[in-house]
Amino acid sequence: MAKLVIQIPCYNEEDTIGKTLSDLPRTLPGISSIEWLVIDDGSTDDTVGEAQKHSVDHIVRFGKNRGLAKAFMGGLEASLKMGADVIVNTDADNQYCATDIPKLIAPVLSGEADMVIGNRDMRHFSGLKKAVLRAGSWIVRQVSRTNVPDAPSGFRAISRDAAQHLKVFTDYTYTLETIIQAGLKGMAVESVPVRTNFPLRPSRLIRSLPLYIYASGLTIIRIFIAYRPMRFFVSLGVIAFVPGFLIGCRFVVEYLRGQGGGHVQSLILSGLLMGGGFVLWLVALLSDLISVNRMCLEEMSWRLHKLEGHIDGRHDVR
Repeated sequence: MAKLVIQIPCYNEEDTIGKTLSDLPRTLPGISSIEWLVIDDGSTDDTVGEAQKHSVDHIVRFGKNRGLAKAFMGGLEASLKMGADVIVNTDADNQYCATDIPKLIAPVLSGEADMVIGNRDMRHFSGLKKAVLRAGSWIVRQVSRTNVPDAPSGFRAISRDAAQHLKVFTDYTYTLETIIQAGLKGMAVESVPVRTNFPLRPSRLIRSLPLYIYASGLTIIRIFIAYRPMRFFVSLGVIAFVPGFLIGCRFVVEYLRGQGGGHVQSLILSGLLMGGGFVLWLVALLSDLISVNRMCLEEMSWRLHKLEGHIDGRHDVR
């Protein structure tokens, strides 16, 4: 039997947190105990008071607003300390149907998945928003080598072992980065269809679609560089070097024809491009060494989490 912690990152959710908590389960088949955790991300309203009125078990409070990604990671760390075998993350605006939690955690309990992402029906979304989310999910699938149809979904279940491996670097959101990390680290990532409730308020994450696309694009590029720097910088180096080499060959041909004097600009451009390509390849080597060092540190952090869990008498569930 496993322990389940349901975590809810919150920022000024006084009007919605009560409804969200009232829908959460207290017992589920295959689960020995369920605890609710609210992460208060520096709220200035009575979010905490409303959560306490609805019998939340634990509250982690940030003195100031740190952003959704930090709140998510704060919840994971607290859940691990509480001895969670499975962690479910959901939103405070009651977007997701809590009755779908059993479907969400089933692949984790059976050992088929390390992370399960809820695939929303999107019935309440506009056509443009659906198109943007699907395009972003397609990019994440290509980068992460996973098959998640709804990457921005915050409704997800995570095994204890997977939670110990995740380290979110960005401040904007955790949704895309955690999937890319999980895929590149060889975790089993699955998806299950989930229902959504009628929205109680407008999305705070996607206030502007251009801004969301920009921020999400930067997140994808940053995490890809962090985990695949060699491929990224070598590709850029090839893009710079090959045109420079071809331009250089053209200059050599013209020079052998006795017309090299009129193509000095080509020689300069060729040198700049080929030199830039070499520099990018050197950056690729250095970045790869840094990436290896970072992964070793993450492995040490994971082993430390495992050791702390054994000291506390807990055992991981895969």
